[in-house]
Amino acid sequence: MIRFIEADGTPHPVEAAVGQSLKQAALDHLVPGIIGDCGGCASCGTCHAYIDDKHLPLLAPADENEEMILEGVPASRTSNSRLTCQIPVTADMAGMEVHIPDTQF
Repeated sequence: MIRFIEADGTPHPVEAAVGQSLKQAALDHLVPGIIGDCGGCASCGTCHAYIDDKHLPLLAPADENEEMILEGVPASRTSNSRLTCQIPVTADMAGMEVHIPDTQF
């Protein structure tokens, strides 16, 4: 299970399928705050989220395109900012917390 947590602290536990993106798991479970306007091609930044520090090392680093998009997100960018469309779910993500910023626009 992955927990998406809204900016106000509201948790949304989600059973995500291995192989799908974190963005798609959030959308499939109607998690507020993850929009994904571009459909998952890392061109809009509306699926920006903060990955918990415990699980961040398990992820492949952001590529150059993702880094470029993250530079323009409206919410504060931090060292654990990622685009959820670029993160495929793996079995070792069980217990991951994904914090959603207060704005995507």
